Amino acid sequence: MSDQTNGGPTQSEKGYGQLHRRLLEGRGAVMAVATVVVISIGGLVEIVPMFTTAAAEVPDWVTPYTPLEVAGRDIYVREGCYLCHSQWVRPMRSEVLRYGEWSRAAEYTYDRPFQFGSRRLGPDLHRVGGKYPDAWHYQHMEDPRSTSPGSVMPPYPWLLRDRIDPDDVQASVRALRRVGTPYSDADVEGVATSMQAQGNGIVQSLAAAGLETEWDREIVAVIAYLQRLGVEGREAVASGATGEEP
Repeated sequence: MSDQTNGGPTQSEKGYGQLHRRLLEGRGAVMAVATVVVISIGGLVEIVPMFTTAAAEVPDWVTPYTPLEVAGRDIYVREGCYLCHSQWVRPMRSEVLRYGEWSRAAEYTYDRPFQFGSRRLGPDLHRVGGKYPDAWHYQHMEDPRSTSPGSVMPPYPWLLRDRIDPDDVQASVRALRRVGTPYSDADVEGVATSMQAQGNGIVQSLAAAGLETEWDREIVAVIAYLQRLGVEGREAVASGATGEEP
């Protein structure tokens, strides 16, 4: 008959797991100190590398977002686009064939916060830059099913009418500079001028397709941001700047 049937100690009571229980669970102070030590070790492992400049080499081909692209990225985050789209092409044949070159870590240097996403109700967007003309993005935001039949994406008509405040964008650029993005004083002071110059280029592109808008509309900023995604990485791989074979 078993010990348990005879009223004797169980296998657990005979010693399995008893040591750590006696040392920790019955002593609150020791348990608290041990918990702090373990959490501190884990925190140091993650935090210390962030302040190690030797590990923070940024390739020459990586550049910060322009002010208009910053505005577009802020709108992308505001509208929750990352909930349905990822920005991370994995190094798998099926993904490379569908989306293009797999994503390199350096491409996320100035993504604060990064937009990896966690699911794909829509396609990955990390190589969408230059894939479609500006007019396609305009029409897709106005009526997704006009460009992608069967799409479950909702329309975003307010992007076509709402305007961007350059002062808000300037505040975003200043904030990004504080966390390490290398914007100069001239970059910060020239936010409005830079936005207008880049925005007018997109306005002209849309006008050629019969679409009228103005440089400070939110849709223009979103287009600028989307047309930037993945372009530098793709060109760097093609030119051999990454040190890899194209």
